[in-house]
Amino acid sequence: MPARIYKPARNVMQSGTARSKRWVLEFAPASRREVDPLMGWTSSEDTQAQVKLRFDSKEAALKYAETHGIDAIVQEPKRRKANVRPGGYGENFATNRRAPWTH
Repeated sequence: MPARIYKPARNVMQSGTARSKRWVLEFAPASRREVDPLMGWTSSEDTQAQVKLRFDSKEAALKYAETHGIDAIVQEPKRRKANVRPGGYGENFATNRRAPWTH
């Protein structure tokens, strides 16, 4: 069963990177999803699609996939440059300002 190993993106609603440091091994769906005719819920007989394994490093995830015979594809994360402004928020409270600061 094929799987992919990736590093999840950070939450777009937050500026932090709390849940984006670990690597995830996620299985590809083996069967398509179907709509239940009675309830209208979407379901699948594939239980592996519910499994997400988290690892501290890419090497640990690859080692796990290799020892368990899982065909894994690694997706490298895209690096983003840091968005740090000189001065930033702390500049609002600096004591060496040249002009008075008001709202």
